[in-house]
Parts: sequence; structure tokens; C-alpha cells
Amino acid sequence: MTSPQTSAPALRAEDKVEASSHSVKISEPETKKPVGTWLSPQLSSYFIAGGIAGAASRTVVSPLERLKIIQQVQPPSSDKQYKGVWSSLVRMWREEGFKGFMRGNGINCLRIIPYSAVQFTTYEQLKKWFTGYGAKTLDTPTRLCAGALAGITSVCTTYPLDLVRSRLSIATASIPLQNPAAAAAPSIGAAAQPALASAYHTASASVRPVAAAVFTPQDLTMWGMTLKVMREEGGVRALYRGLVPTAMGVAPYVGINFASYEALRGVITPPGKSSVHRKLLCGALAGSISQTLTYPFDVLRRKMQVTGMNALGYKYNGALDALRSIVRTEGIKGLYRGLWPNLMKVAPSIATSFFTYELVKDFLGAS
Repeated sequence: MTSPQTSAPALRAEDKVEASSHSVKISEPETKKPVGTWLSPQLSSYFIAGGIAGAASRTVVSPLERLKIIQQVQPPSSDKQYKGVWSSLVRMWREEGFKGFMRGNGINCLRIIPYSAVQFTTYEQLKKWFTGYGAKTLDTPTRLCAGALAGITSVCTTYPLDLVRSRLSIATASIPLQNPAAAAAPSIGAAAQPALASAYHTASASVRPVAAAVFTPQDLTMWGMTLKVMREEGGVRALYRGLVPTAMGVAPYVGINFASYEALRGVITPPGKSSVHRKLLCGALAGSISQTLTYPFDVLRRKMQVTGMNALGYKYNGALDALRSIVRTEGIKGLYRGLWPNLMKVAPSIATSFFTYELVKDFLGAS
């Protein structure tokens, strides 16, 4: 008589267990939905890892980064050009010391931290969106598209910092002036020397009066250079000069960079062979491939960014005008000026970036 009474509650308990298990199964898809993903710890990990990776990668190659910018924008017809990688680095050290190597790196890190953080975070998120959060296969076109959009997003959010960084990088380099008024300034000594666009230059005392007329000490700070650009070149709009060619160059560059890295990772770092040097090799090769293919856009971007610096003599009415002018006066090779030091910079830079990103991301527990 007692067994029916005891079995009924038992069955009801089993029903409750089954009901609860069914409720868990039903709720599982809801947990995968991207509800509040922009505030998730995983996304925060992507952002932090990307920022740290960017700062580390740019600091490692700061001297080469500055040399690349100088070689891209220096006047082609001058005997005072920075020629060669090693000789130019020695000259930079002799004239400006360690500060010369790090000139512009502060604002570069200030720019690259949010730039890299936005880029990596956007790329990771777009991959999930495009694949339906794992429902579809992540193929190469998807990687290219996600990388391109991530590059455009990161550029648009940090472009004014990039422009100011470029100005600071070349402001103290001994690049001959093309400004006739500056060139006609009196020089100290019997032999007249070419005027140099350098405010804190230490190579020759005869340079300083001319340089002081170009940049004041207040101009050679991040805020001072920003105000100078806005004051003399058209306000806030001047801080976005060259944005279109930059976005055109960054989109394929970042897309190829991410797609190449993930493709190479499957070949160079298969399961069981993911050593440090293999990971670094993946990043170095990916960066070299993507940078070589899109380098003319980078040259065009720098030319557009410094077109307001009258001392350099560049006056362009737009990206197409700049492109035609470069090809007409310097030939096709003008679009690849500074490529060699840039490749020397890109390999360790991208390798450090990807390696640091993966390292910090794993440390923070993001997948």
C-alpha cells in the first residue's frame, strides 16, 4: 500500500529533473546570443591585449619607424638626404641622441594603443558576426573582409594622432627646407649651408636661427603641434588630411595581414609545434607580405599628412593630385621610398604585435 504513495512522488521528482534539464537545454542558445557583448569580459580582454600588443610592437621599432617617415617625405633633390638604413640611424643618433630614436614615439604609442585595441577587438567581433558565432566556417574572404573593416574602424578613430605623430617625427630631422624665405635666412660662417628643418638640431649652430623660424619649442609637443595644425591649416578638418588614402591603404593592409597570419599559422604552427620562434615567424611573414603589397598607399598618406608643412614644399589638392605629382617628379620608385627600412621595421613589429596579443589574451583567459 505504501509503494504507490512513495512511487508517485518519485516519478514527480523525475519529471521535475527532466523538466529542469529541458529548461537548461532551451536556455543554452540564449546564452550564446550576443546580448551585451560590448561589455563582456572577453571583449575587454581583446581590447586590453590589443592595446598592449600595439604599444610593445611600436616601441621596439621606433627608430626605424621614424626613419621610414623621414625618407618618405624628404625632398628628392638634395645632398642632405637620409640615405641607407644604418648610416641614417647613426646620423640620427649623432645629431639627436636617444631622443632622436624615440622622437614621436610617445604620441605614436598614445595613438597605437587605442588603434591596435580597436583593430583587434573589431576583428575578433566581426569574425563572430560573419560566421554566426561559429555556425559557419571562417574562410579567407571572411578574414579579409573582417580585417579590412577593422582597419578602417581603427584608422577613423585615431587618425588625428597619426597626423600629429608624423609631424613630430620629421620636425627635428635635418631635412633641407624648400621654403625660399627660410632658405634665404642669414647663416653663420663664411660658407652658406642649406637650411634645415630642425628645431632642436645639434649638428650646427648655423641651423638654429632658421629652425626657430619654422618650429618653436612649444610646437614640438603633442598638444602644441595639434594646435599649430589647427591654427594654420584650417581647424579640425586639417587633422584629417589624408584620411581617404589612408583608409584605402589600411583596409587591404590589415585584411591581408590578418588573413596571412591565420593562414600561415595553420602551416607554421600546427598542433604540437607552436614554439615562440614559430609564432614570431608567422607574424613577421604576414606583416612583410601585407606591407609590401600596400606600401604605395602608405607613402601617399605621409605626403598628404605633411602637405601643410610649407618648409618641405609639398602642395597637393588631393590624393589623386599627390599621386600624379609623385609619379611625375620621382617616378614609380617614389611610391616605394623608405620600403627597405620599413620592411626591417614591419617584420619585428608585426611579429611582436601578434605574439604579445596572443600571450596577453591567453593570460586574461580570452579565447
